[in-house]
Amino acid sequence: MNPCLTMICALMFTACDLSVSTLLYICSCKKATIIQDIVQFNIFHSLLDVWATSLLRASISIGAVLGVAWNQVNGPRRLQASLTPMTLVCYLFGSYAVIKLLLYSEEEKHIQDPWLWSLLVWTWVSSAITLLTWKQMGEVTPCRQEGRSYSEVFDDQEGRQKQDTGSEISGPTVGRLLSYSKQDSGYLLVAFVFLLLCTLGEVFSPYYTGLVIDGIVVQRSLKQFSNAVVILAVLAVGSSFSAGVRGGLFTFTFARLNIRIRNLLFRSLVSQEIAFFDENLTGDIISRLTSDTTIVSDVVSENVNVFLRSSVKAVGVIVFMFSLSWQLSLLTFLGFPIIMLVSRVYGKYYKKLAIEVQTALAKANSTAEETISAIKTVRSFANEDTEANVYSEKLQQVYFLYKKEAIAYTYYVWSTGFTQLVLQISILYYGGHLVISGQTTSGNLISFVIYEFLLGDCMESIGSVYGGLMQGVGAAEKVFEFIDRKPKMVNDGTFAPEHLEGKVEFRNVTFAYPTRPATQVLKNLSFTLYPGKVTALVGPSGSGKSSCVNILENFYSVQEGEVYLDDQAIKMYDHKYLHAKLSMVSQEPVLFACSIQSNISYGLSSVPLEVIVSAAKRANAHSFIMELQNGYDTETGEKGAQLSGGQKQRVAIARSLIRNPSVLILDEATSALDTESEYAIQQAMNSDLQGRTVLIIAHRLSTVEKAHNIIVLDRGRVVQQGTHKELMEEGGLYSQLVQRQVSGLGEEGKDHTSSLHVPAKESRIGKPASEQ
Repeated sequence: MNPCLTMICALMFTACDLSVSTLLYICSCKKATIIQDIVQFNIFHSLLDVWATSLLRASISIGAVLGVAWNQVNGPRRLQASLTPMTLVCYLFGSYAVIKLLLYSEEEKHIQDPWLWSLLVWTWVSSAITLLTWKQMGEVTPCRQEGRSYSEVFDDQEGRQKQDTGSEISGPTVGRLLSYSKQDSGYLLVAFVFLLLCTLGEVFSPYYTGLVIDGIVVQRSLKQFSNAVVILAVLAVGSSFSAGVRGGLFTFTFARLNIRIRNLLFRSLVSQEIAFFDENLTGDIISRLTSDTTIVSDVVSENVNVFLRSSVKAVGVIVFMFSLSWQLSLLTFLGFPIIMLVSRVYGKYYKKLAIEVQTALAKANSTAEETISAIKTVRSFANEDTEANVYSEKLQQVYFLYKKEAIAYTYYVWSTGFTQLVLQISILYYGGHLVISGQTTSGNLISFVIYEFLLGDCMESIGSVYGGLMQGVGAAEKVFEFIDRKPKMVNDGTFAPEHLEGKVEFRNVTFAYPTRPATQVLKNLSFTLYPGKVTALVGPSGSGKSSCVNILENFYSVQEGEVYLDDQAIKMYDHKYLHAKLSMVSQEPVLFACSIQSNISYGLSSVPLEVIVSAAKRANAHSFIMELQNGYDTETGEKGAQLSGGQKQRVAIARSLIRNPSVLILDEATSALDTESEYAIQQAMNSDLQGRTVLIIAHRLSTVEKAHNIIVLDRGRVVQQGTHKELMEEGGLYSQLVQRQVSGLGEEGKDHTSSLHVPAKESRIGKPASEQ
C-alpha cells in the first residue's frame, strides 16, 4: 500500500471531518456568536462539546499521519499495536454522542432539531471512518530506509501480516467444524425450532412480569394480575420442555460430530507414510486423537448451543427493550461494545494459550505413553523416580499455562463485571428519572431491568463463547493439521497380476531415512533374490540389512535406483496385493490384544479354523497353543505380553505362512526360539519352497549356513556373495563374523568391519531367550 496516498487521504478526511463538524455546529448554535456559546455553555442546549470531539479526532489523526511520515518503518507498526486502544477512543466519541441525544430528549423541541441529528450522525460516521483510516495507515508498506533493503522491509511486513492472519483464522475453522455436521442437519433444524420456542418463552416472561407489577401496583386489577400469572406459568412449562429437548438434540448431534472427526483423523493417520511416524511421537499423535478431538466436540457443541440460544434471546430482548423505552435501550447499549471489545482481546489471548496448553499436554502424554509402554525397561534400571520427575516437569509447564489462563480470566471477569455494574446503576438512576417524570411506568421499568439482566447474561455468554471457541479452535487446528496432511509417499499403484513368481531385484539402490537425509544407509546397492531359494543377509549392525527389508516392504521411497518384483517396480503394485504376496516376520513381532486365532488370521476374512491350525503346525506353534487353557481362543494381551518371546515369534510366523506369500521375509524371526523349534520351522519352510522367495536376516550360524545364497553387507554395500562354503573359503568379512560367533566373543571389536554383532539373547547358541 502506497504510504503517501494513504496519508494524503487521511489528511483530506481529517479536513473534511473538521469542516463538516464546524459547519453543522454553527448551524445548530443558538447563540449569536461562538464565543458567547462558550461563555454561556449549557450541556442541555449547546452542541459545543460534540464539536469539540471533532477537534480531538482531528488532532489524533494528524498525529498519526505525522508519526507515519516521520518513521515509515516503526510508525505503521505502532499504529497496529495501538488499534485496540484507538477502537476504545472512537467508541467513546460515539458514546458521548448517544449521551448527548439522551440529554436533548428531555425537551421535545430540542430532540426535533435537524442540526442535532445531523451533527450526531456525522459524529458516529466520522468516528468509524477515523478508526478505519487508523487501521489503513497501520498497514502501509514503508519506503526504502537507509541501511535497510526493500526485501528486508517487505519480509518484516509479510511476517506481521502472517501473524495477523494467524489470529483471524478462527472463523473458517469453526465453519469447517460445523460443516462436518451437515449430515445431522435434520437434527439441528429440530433443535433450532425448540431453541426458538424456549427463547420465546424466556423473552416474554419479563414482559408479563411487568404486567403483574402494574396489575398489583398501578391498576390494582385481580383479573389482569391473574391472567398475567397464568400466562407466566404456561411460558415457564413450555420453555423448560423446549430447553430439555433442545439440549438433548444438540448433545446428541455433536456426539456424532466427535465420532466423525475421530474417524477422519484416524483414517488420515493410518494412511500416512512410515516416515511420518518416525518424525512424530506416538504420545503426541494419541493426544490429538483422544484429548484434542474430545475438546473440539465438547467445547464446540457447548458453545454453539450457548451462542445460538443467547443470540436468538438477545434479538428478542432488544426488540422488547426498545418497545418499552428507547432512551434506556440506548443507555444500555453504551456498555456492551466495551464488553465485546474486552471479549475479543481476551479471546485472542486465550486462543494463543489454548494452543500452547494442547502442545504441552501432548508432550506430557508422550512422556507418559513412552514410559508406560516400556515399563519393564524402566523397572529393570530402577528409573521410576526419574521418569516420574520428568513427567512432573512436563506437567509443571502445563500448570504454568493454566495459571496464565486463570489470571487472564480473572481480568476478563473484572472488566466485564465492572462495566455491567456501572450500566445497571446508570439504568436504575435514569429509569427512576423517567418514571418520576411520567415518561414510563414502574412496571415497564421493572420489565426493562429484567430484560437488561437477560441481555447482560446473553452478552456475557456470547463473550465467554468466544473464549471457549478459541480453546476449541486451538485444538481443532492441530487436528485439522493431521487430517489435511497429504502423505509424502502415496501407495497408489494398481499393478496386480494373477501370477507372481517372486523374483526380487535391488538395482543401484541409494537410500537415506527421511529423518536423517544426510546419512546414506544404502549406497548403490544391487542384488537379486530368486524364487525357490533362501537368501540370507548378514553383516555388522548398521550395515543396512533392516533397511533393505523396509524398502522391500515399500515403507520408504529410495533416493536413487529401484526395487523390482518380477521386473516391475515395487511402487507400481497395488498396496493390498503387494502385502498379500509379500509377508514379513520381524525380530520383535507385534501381536494385537485379541485371541491367538484372530492374530494368525489378522487381515484376512472368513478363515476356517483348519487353515489356521495348519499354519500353526507349520510354524511349530500348534503344540504350545493347545496346552493353553483356551487354546486358539486364548487372549494374547497387549502386544502379546501374555506369551513368551518364542511363542510370539511362532504365532507371527504362522500369521505369515497362512497367507502363502510369494516372498517371505524373516528378520531375526527365530532369534527367540530354541534349536529344536528353529529346526522344525526350517524343515517346514524348506519343504515348501516351491515358487517361494525367502529372505532371512539372522546372526545365527545355524540359520545362515543352509541358505542357498548369502549376501554380506557392510556400510550399505554388498562386499561378498555366495554360499556358506564359498564365503568361508574366500575369507573376508563373512569368515570373520562366523569365527567370532563360533569363538563366543560377544563384544564389539575396535574395527567394525571385523566385529560380529551378537545380541545378548543370541550369545548362547541353541538356548531359548527365556532360559538366558
